[in-house]
Amino acid sequence: MKIQLIVVGKTRQDFVLSGVSEFSKRIGHYLPFEIIVVPDIKNSKNMPVEQQKEWEAERLLKHFHPNDHVILLDENGKEYSSVQFAAFLEKTTASAVKNTVFVIGGAYGFAPSVYARAQEKIALSQMTFSHQLVRLIFVEQLYRALTILNNEPYHHE
Repeated sequence: MKIQLIVVGKTRQDFVLSGVSEFSKRIGHYLPFEIIVVPDIKNSKNMPVEQQKEWEAERLLKHFHPNDHVILLDENGKEYSSVQFAAFLEKTTASAVKNTVFVIGGAYGFAPSVYARAQEKIALSQMTFSHQLVRLIFVEQLYRALTILNNEPYHHE
């Protein structure tokens, strides 16, 4: 079982890079984990939003394999507590799926073709976060879920 996180655009903020790197290393102690960065669109300021989403979709869809379980991080997705997310992760990784792929889109979300390919959508919060910051929040929550599943003392109730 492998988990991938596919994100749109490079992270430019040092504190996000540092945090994502730290939690990625920690996640790697439990299972194979990989972050794939799909490049940003250059000169997108004059491009219509729908066209930007379609451009990103073309690049995202190339990374999905037929047997991947694709989960979008989306503001309209299902919300979980950390313990519930751990249970969700356990159920997802226990299935016959080889790869679980979480996806963080660009600033405007996903094109319809990406929604159509995904099996599930989850939300980290009802609040809105920058798609850069979501990376750090998500990898911390993934690490937290893995410690919960392994009965380790990181998470306190």
